Amino acid sequence: MYQNTKQGDEIRGRTLVHLFVDGIAPRYDALSSRTPEEFEMNDARDEIVRMLELEEVVEDRYVGQSTDLGWGRLFGGHVLAQALSSASRTVPQQWLVHSLHAYFLRPGAVDAQILYEVDRIRDGRSFTTRRVVARQRGEVILNLSASFHREEQGFEHQLPMPDVPGPDQLRSELDLRREVVDKIPEAHRERWLRERPIETRPVETINFLEPEVRDPVRHLWFRTRDSVPDDPARHRWLLAYASDFALLGTALLPHRVPFMGHGMLVTSLDHAMWFHRNCRVDDWLLYAMDSPSASNAVGFNRGSIFNRDGIMVASVAQEALIRRRTKPQEEITS
Repeated sequence: MYQNTKQGDEIRGRTLVHLFVDGIAPRYDALSSRTPEEFEMNDARDEIVRMLELEEVVEDRYVGQSTDLGWGRLFGGHVLAQALSSASRTVPQQWLVHSLHAYFLRPGAVDAQILYEVDRIRDGRSFTTRRVVARQRGEVILNLSASFHREEQGFEHQLPMPDVPGPDQLRSELDLRREVVDKIPEAHRERWLRERPIETRPVETINFLEPEVRDPVRHLWFRTRDSVPDDPARHRWLLAYASDFALLGTALLPHRVPFMGHGMLVTSLDHAMWFHRNCRVDDWLLYAMDSPSASNAVGFNRGSIFNRDGIMVASVAQEALIRRRTKPQEEITS
């Protein structure tokens, strides 16, 4: 961090445009008045709620903290949820996000703060649009557009929820992995056995160590491990966070590719989401996923999310890079 207090005060008092021109902004710790340690000190808040805590450094500019889920790079859903949270802070509370479209441009670092720049593209009578650019160390890692809508009455219909066993009949993904701990390569063991903020219970048992050829279809129940406050917007932010779990791997199912294989380069390229109805992410939700196509080193995945009553609450679509590595240490980038 900057040791010169006077310099830090001067930086916080200037516009971000000037900071980027001067090359100072890559050190975002100088923009925030709190250290990463101070973000973690509020034990009254649960982990996944703390993840959404942002600090406004100047108008429409926010700083968020990174977390490491064990993958060595920032989880895409993390930056997706924080970007959506930053956009939501610039619209009236009664306006909720109904769609988002995001591009993951660079891998995010787990040891650097994230700066979110919100542009107020349009404030309409029924719809409001925001654009968010997320930066780390001066480089753009995500570009997101989000549209917000006031609640109104209209026609309703939906596809039925798939007929699958409920979460109470299934075991958690973590428990299933613990059963084969001796078969997990030691280099991956800590990463794959780490408890995460989202609990998942797969309907189909998939051998992620020695996969078989399968149809690109899977179903997964999920919920947050901790309770979430009664705020519809916050539940939608966390639904965006959770929507990035498991979806990418659906395109690998027909190809007998181990997800942790060293010869593969797999990463999300873009992510789109539509929020149909309110939901609670701290109660069980069913994620029904499929992959209609893979070609040109890109796998296309989509998902429908239902609550336990069979109500469809959201739809998701995502493309992922699926490439065999040409170099041992090929960089994950599009």
